Amino acid sequence: MLYVSDTGSNTGLKLFIVGGNHPVAKELIGSLRRFKIRFQAPADKRFDPDNGVAIAKMVTDYSPTLLINLADFISGNHGALNRAETSEQRCEKINALLPGTLAEICNHLNIPMLQISNAYVFDGEKKLGYNENDDTNPVGVYGKTSMDGELAVQKHNAHIIIRSGWLFGKYKKGLIKSWIRSMIKNGGMLQVSRRRFSPTHTGDLATAILAVCQQVDCEASVWGTYHYTGLETKKESEFAEQTLRYAANHDEQVYQLLDNIKITEREAKPPEIHNSTLSSKRIFDTFGIKPKSWHGHLQGVIKSLYSDRPKGSADTKQEAISKSSAA
Repeated sequence: MLYVSDTGSNTGLKLFIVGGNHPVAKELIGSLRRFKIRFQAPADKRFDPDNGVAIAKMVTDYSPTLLINLADFISGNHGALNRAETSEQRCEKINALLPGTLAEICNHLNIPMLQISNAYVFDGEKKLGYNENDDTNPVGVYGKTSMDGELAVQKHNAHIIIRSGWLFGKYKKGLIKSWIRSMIKNGGMLQVSRRRFSPTHTGDLATAILAVCQQVDCEASVWGTYHYTGLETKKESEFAEQTLRYAANHDEQVYQLLDNIKITEREAKPPEIHNSTLSSKRIFDTFGIKPKSWHGHLQGVIKSLYSDRPKGSADTKQEAISKSSAA
C-alpha cells in the first residue's frame, strides 16, 4: 500500500518514508497527517536493495527534503530476534544492504537521511546505560546486520542514526499479550528473560523523529548517532509485573490471580542481551528532546486490548488476547 499526503502542507518538510509497516512508521504517518506534513511511504515490497535503480527513481520523482528509513527485520515481532539466526540473508538484506542502498541514493541526490537502529549493536555486558561513544560489539545476526547498516549510512555525511529502546505501543503489543495469556494459563506463574531494557513507546519515538526532522529542515548541523528511550529503565520481570497489575483493572481472571503472581527469570542467551538500556542525554543536549514516562502509554495499550470487546466473561477477553502471537 502506498501512503501519501501531499496537500495542505504547513511546512517545508517533504518526507520519504521507507518501512511504512513498522509500528513506529504507522505512528509517524498518523502525526504527519494530523500536522498536514507532506510525505510518501511506498509499500515495503518496492524496496529491494538489489534494484537500487527502481528505488532511486521513486526517491528522485518525489524529491523529498529528507528520507527516513524505518525498515527493520524485527519490526512488529520481537520473536524475529531469534529467527534472524536462521534467516541471516534476509536479515542482512533489510538491516544492512537496504540502508546502504538508500544512503548511496541520498548521497547522490544530496538528501539528508535518518536511519532507525537499536541496542543490539552492543553486547549487553555494560552495567550502566550505553551512550553513543561506547564501542559496538553485537552478539547475534540481528545486531551485526544492524551495525553494518549503521556503518553504511555513516558513509553519507548528512545522516542521523537513532537507536531506540525496547519498543511497545498501539501496533506492537504482542509480548504484552503473551505475558497476560501465559500468566492466566499457568495460574499466576510467568517466566521472562533476565535482562534490563528501556521501555519506549512507539508514539514517543515517532514524535522524537519528527522533532529531529523539523530541526534538520531548519538546516541545523546535527549529523551523527543518537539514542532515544523512555524515561525509566526496568528489568523485564518488573515491567511484566507492572503490565499484569494494569491488566487486572480490565480482566477478572488476572485480578483473581494478583496475589499468586510469581515471575521467574531464565538466563538471557544470545542473541538476547542482558542490558539493552540506552542513555538519551545526547539527543536532549542537541535537540532538547526529553525522554517521556511510559506508564500512561502502557496503561493505554493494555486498555486497548479489552476496549474493543463487549463486556462479558473473562474467557471472551482472554480468547481475544490469545489470537495474537508474541512480539
